[in-house]
Amino acid sequence: MKKTITIIGSGFSALAASCYLAKDGFDVIILEKNNTVGGRARQLSKQGFTFDIGPTWYWMPDVFEKFFADFGKIPSDYYHLDKLNPAYEVYFGKADSVQIPDNLPDIFNIFEKEEEGSAKHLESFLDNAKHNYDVAIKDLVYRPGISITELITPVTIKKVNQFFSTIRTSVRKKIKNNRLQQIMEFPVLFLGAKPSNTPSFYSFMNYADFGLGTWHPKGGMYEVVKAMVTLAVELGVKIETNQNVEKINVENGVVKSVVSNGITIESDVVLSGADYHHTETLLEEKYRGYSEKFWDSKIFAPSSLLFYVAFDKKIENVSHHTLFFDTEFDVHAKDIYDNPKWPEKPLFYASFPSKTDETVAPKGQEAGIFLIPIAPGIEDTPEIREHYFKSITERFEQLTNQTISENIIFKESFCVKDFVKDYNSYKGNAYGLANILTQTAFLRPKIISKKVKNLFFTGQLTVPGPGVPPSIISGKIVSDLIKKQF
Repeated sequence: MKKTITIIGSGFSALAASCYLAKDGFDVIILEKNNTVGGRARQLSKQGFTFDIGPTWYWMPDVFEKFFADFGKIPSDYYHLDKLNPAYEVYFGKADSVQIPDNLPDIFNIFEKEEEGSAKHLESFLDNAKHNYDVAIKDLVYRPGISITELITPVTIKKVNQFFSTIRTSVRKKIKNNRLQQIMEFPVLFLGAKPSNTPSFYSFMNYADFGLGTWHPKGGMYEVVKAMVTLAVELGVKIETNQNVEKINVENGVVKSVVSNGITIESDVVLSGADYHHTETLLEEKYRGYSEKFWDSKIFAPSSLLFYVAFDKKIENVSHHTLFFDTEFDVHAKDIYDNPKWPEKPLFYASFPSKTDETVAPKGQEAGIFLIPIAPGIEDTPEIREHYFKSITERFEQLTNQTISENIIFKESFCVKDFVKDYNSYKGNAYGLANILTQTAFLRPKIISKKVKNLFFTGQLTVPGPGVPPSIISGKIVSDLIKKQF
């Protein structure tokens, strides 16, 4: 008889795991709390506009290709990809921006114009970054985080100094132009930590940026969710939405069932792709692997204040992805990590997918997504949200030399309280645990429960870490561990 597996949540990691486990012969059911699948990668559709509520960046295309290849598929079987050119744009002041091209020769030229000799330094930096990418993405990140020995290989021994120096030190060693420094430090923000706290080995994110480029699935990132759902269903996975899991039942240290909407569902294995901390609250205290003190001591990646805005005209002087670095990052970072509070003048990011995708907004109009990184757990009120929307739109208008506030058809927001309500997110964080040295690999919460047999975890709070590609990899890792056990 087939072993039964109940998966809590339907984010990227859970969907990936469900596909692998169904392929391996398990009877798999996914229980999703919300009324649509995708976890944090949901979608908002309104008045002809479409917004990705969660992730908007498609990086590391090779990870997606590897996932689908494991099932004899390719991404284009499910969705169409466009490589963005420019990949993104960075504003430093009024009418003062740098567009990052989609190829290395042009990127080298951009750097050389900003700082003579920097192209040579960037080329050397990226050679090392590519090697780190090959080591990390093709090997290390697929390891289960059980032991420190996973990190010790002939290659990593030679790179040990890169685990104890930082991206900031590495970037600023040779390149002195502040604008270029900020561009090079930007990719590690996807790891949820400050460049000054992120090991320089993570320069592989720079290769993901400059070397592999930025892509867009036509229709938005939710097309990837839909692709994975289609594949899962083809493999026999059952998916049920509006399922609020209230309890995980354990007998004699072995998981037996979950209670969802008051109904007990027996299962040989329970795999949670939901928030790790929340999942453990579904257990009796004696079966929890980590205490409240443990979670409170961890350094979390930021939360976010997001706005989804429909405009009745096309927005000028911006790219599909546009970053606004006209303020001091270090000051903003202190308000996130060191002394958590609302920032006075935050950096922010804007995405206009309708710049390259005519399907996400009516003709002649624009879909805009605005994001401000903030500390998790801080106060969240409608008044605060409105204050920051007004603040960033005023700056946006000044920096890009246009008016937009009078052209808004509608706007919706998403912030700390929503992350808690919709995803049971610890302190309303958006990206999980920050990938700093003391929270890397085997130092992250374990995929295998420390106290309950046949209970497993996957997603951004365990290995390998935050982001869409790492979440997909996390699903692969946990499915391999479950398969070995059975």
